[in-house]
Amino acid sequence: MAKQKNVQARRVTRKKRKLRKGVLVTLIIAGLALLSVVGYGSYLYVKANNAVTGSFEDDGREKSDLRDFEVDPNIDNVSVLIIGVDENDHRDNAETSRSDTLMLATFNRDEKSVKLVSIPRDTLLYVPEVGREDKITHAHAYGGPKATIETVENLMNIPVDYYVRVNFHAFVDVVDAIGGVDVDVPYEFQESDSMDKRDSIHLYPGKQTLDGEEALAFARTRKLDNDIERGKRQMEVVNAVANKATSLGSVFRFDDLIAAVGNNMNTNMTFNEMMTFITFGTGGLDIENFTLEGSDYQPGSTYYWLLDEFALEETRAILQNHLEISNSLAEEEGVTNEAEGYQEGEETYSEEEGSYEEQGETYQEAPAQEDPYQEETDEYNSDGSPY
Repeated sequence: MAKQKNVQARRVTRKKRKLRKGVLVTLIIAGLALLSVVGYGSYLYVKANNAVTGSFEDDGREKSDLRDFEVDPNIDNVSVLIIGVDENDHRDNAETSRSDTLMLATFNRDEKSVKLVSIPRDTLLYVPEVGREDKITHAHAYGGPKATIETVENLMNIPVDYYVRVNFHAFVDVVDAIGGVDVDVPYEFQESDSMDKRDSIHLYPGKQTLDGEEALAFARTRKLDNDIERGKRQMEVVNAVANKATSLGSVFRFDDLIAAVGNNMNTNMTFNEMMTFITFGTGGLDIENFTLEGSDYQPGSTYYWLLDEFALEETRAILQNHLEISNSLAEEEGVTNEAEGYQEGEETYSEEEGSYEEQGETYQEAPAQEDPYQEETDEYNSDGSPY
């Protein structure tokens, strides 16, 4: 009888030991997994720090001229200008690139919301850098991000606190890094790729997942509509990228994402400031999209987008309220829509004939007098509409 009890006791002991051994193995695996996550997070942090630090570009401003103080994105409502330039290795145009995409975003911390305004590239407005009217796309060619910021501040009467400038390659690499974006292609079209290979991207209508090159073509084309519709597509892509990049499923793609951005981006944000925007986006973003309304305007051989002043004032008021600043601030700083001595609708420069080639085609244009940058005349459909 005693012998039987001893055998049962040994069996219970073995069972307890096996149980303890199983718990120990589970704890070790969990600990290793935690260390791996922490290690990967630390690795990403260091890599992101190096990438952003390498991308930092001093724009010569401690703050916007429309601010009384330096802003802190941890506590203040701030704005960011997204500048997508038409720069690539094939064009070799880093010093004279135009802004192919311009989006102004305002961030309200209490509301956890973003107002995103697309500014059409062909918008006709006053460019302070050259002291006359021109397309806003040319501002970057005249004076880089600083000239573009000054032009946008003059247009919108709100401070531009930060900017992020990316090129074609950054756009393609970022979309690829997050596994593509889901969009609704409105119609069939062919478009050049990031290296200007004509009609190399062919898309069909319908909802689909696009890779980087396809997403760039989707965002750039305007062959069958106009600059306003293109702006809406660009915002659709930006929203899709933002939502996917901040999702949990993309966490192990951050390595590629950081590399893509770091190699093809310039910004006046420090690493800590950029991390603030990332934490701002966790849990999802409430993004409201706007476009600047207007109408086609073609006084000569060049096409422009002429803004509707009433709609522009409404958009200005929305952004000012979102930043919780008053319109009087901009007025006190002397920012107006017209430069001293400038009259709306009056052309202040002479024209002379010229021609040059870009992407294998010859264009004719009348460049502005002493204009350091010349752009091809826009192409037109058979009905005369630009694309």
